[in-house]
Amino acid sequence: MRRRAHRTALAALLLAAGATACLTGCRSGQDDTSSGDTTRPAESTASAASAQSASASPSASTPTPKEPFTGLTGAQISERALKATTQARSLRMSGTVPDEESGGTIKIDIALDRRGDCAGTMGMNGQGEAELIKTGDTLYLKYDERFLRAQSKGEPQADTEALVSLLAGRWTKMSAGGADAKEMAGFCDLDKLLENAGDSNDDTPTTVTRGKATTVDGTPAFTLYEADGSERNTVYVATEGKPYLLRFESGSKQEPGALSFTGYDEPVPAESPSGEVLDLDGMTT
Repeated sequence: MRRRAHRTALAALLLAAGATACLTGCRSGQDDTSSGDTTRPAESTASAASAQSASASPSASTPTPKEPFTGLTGAQISERALKATTQARSLRMSGTVPDEESGGTIKIDIALDRRGDCAGTMGMNGQGEAELIKTGDTLYLKYDERFLRAQSKGEPQADTEALVSLLAGRWTKMSAGGADAKEMAGFCDLDKLLENAGDSNDDTPTTVTRGKATTVDGTPAFTLYEADGSERNTVYVATEGKPYLLRFESGSKQEPGALSFTGYDEPVPAESPSGEVLDLDGMTT
């Protein structure tokens, strides 16, 4: 069961890494140079908006400020956002992404940096939560009971009860370079996350259109609409300071989801847990 729980956490980070891939595709695609609103279908916009919580959704009622990025096309704005985001020393990702294996939804809130440290939480389909910390060469994980039971579905009842009794609510640790942790620990590294986000085998031209000025959680932003084949996604870029990516909203019915990006260049709170920590490397499997 240890391996199964670890795979779930890894899936969340892998899916999150793919969310920023839209930025790289915007560089070479065709572009609508209009500075007005997009021609994106209203139903797609409504579908994306309905999937977001009120606290994370951009505010449409805020008075429109002076038009930002004057004279730049959507692709040029996206290029600037790509450069700023990939040069960040750290960031925090929060939101929901689809899980292809289960067909459900993974909720994540992870801060990570270029040293490979990370800290945050993740859960699947609202069925519990796992906490994750990686600092230095050690990976720490703590699962709640609901998470362990959900991930143990189909296992013998006795094995599930033993697992819950052993791990629920307890911090565990293992070497980040070990067989069970190495792959997941690698995705706590911001360098690898951004590198993977830039990889794409899709040769379909991407079209980017300018939207309007808005805000994302109180931060001034500008909206871009990205069309890649049949998919229509929405990207929000900061208009004050560096043009960081602030939010990505998928317009795909097959792979819905949204991620917010905050905490740029801020320290990651990756500190070893205090108190008793169960050393999984010291246990036989």
